[in-house]
Amino acid sequence: MALPQVTIYTDGGCRPNPGPGGWGAVILRSGRKKPEELKGGEAGTTNNRMELTAALEALRSLGEPHRVELVTDSEYLRSGITEWLPRWVASGWRTADKRPVKNRDLWEALAAELERHQVAWRWTRGHSGQRWNERADQLATEALPRPPLPVEDAGAVHVFAAAARSGKAEVGGWGVVLRFGDRQRTLSGRVPGASANRMHLQAAVAGLGTLRRAVRVHLYTTSDYLKDGATAWVAGWRARGWTTREGKPVSHRDLWQALSRLAERHQVHWHVAAREDRCEELEEAKRLATAAVKREGEA
Repeated sequence: MALPQVTIYTDGGCRPNPGPGGWGAVILRSGRKKPEELKGGEAGTTNNRMELTAALEALRSLGEPHRVELVTDSEYLRSGITEWLPRWVASGWRTADKRPVKNRDLWEALAAELERHQVAWRWTRGHSGQRWNERADQLATEALPRPPLPVEDAGAVHVFAAAARSGKAEVGGWGVVLRFGDRQRTLSGRVPGASANRMHLQAAVAGLGTLRRAVRVHLYTTSDYLKDGATAWVAGWRARGWTTREGKPVSHRDLWQALSRLAERHQVHWHVAAREDRCEELEEAKRLATAAVKREGEA
């Protein structure tokens, strides 16, 4: 009897790594229009453990043996399964240099699931626009345990940055609340034709630009684009002469360069707040940005 067939997309990650982590999986079954979605998170883990957990939990969710195509953007997971796992088992869970295999508990559990199913592994490039890979990434992000914001750090400057945009008026706005101890300051601005992404960038640049000396900063935003760009993408863009991996010019290069210079001057810790986690200061920054959009005669 032929085994039922499914395609599974998985992803996992941490912010920072190691740190709070999340994983996500999308299961596509033949004959069903709606995919199944799984996700989960841990307070203290690593990127690699979340990648492994995503695949493990997706396979465990299949009640009976299946023929599975499992798609991942993790080189660690794919190489571990297709190259390293047989050698680890044969060597008593030791690496080539005789060290204990990291994440052995998850690898062993995953190996047990592979005994139940017929699994073909396929790698895909992350963040390349593949629909279900992007959805698995989104699920993993949603599952990240989020600490209460703002964090407690009395010796740091806290910068709350927000953006707004009116599609009808084709105007963008940004707002910033800066807090140090009991002192607070607000900033805002309006830019005709600007996108929401540009306004998130402008808010961060404006906030950090007000700091006259090098300090420790906690910067709060609702924009993954801003946080990921500042912490993961800028170094690659700079090394490639401010072009993307595809060779295209980086959007908003002027602001990314300004932000990069400011971030190098200060010790910046980035925090992305989900809609339900917005603190009072972020809500105020959002009100400032929205009010700036509505103002006339300002650029």
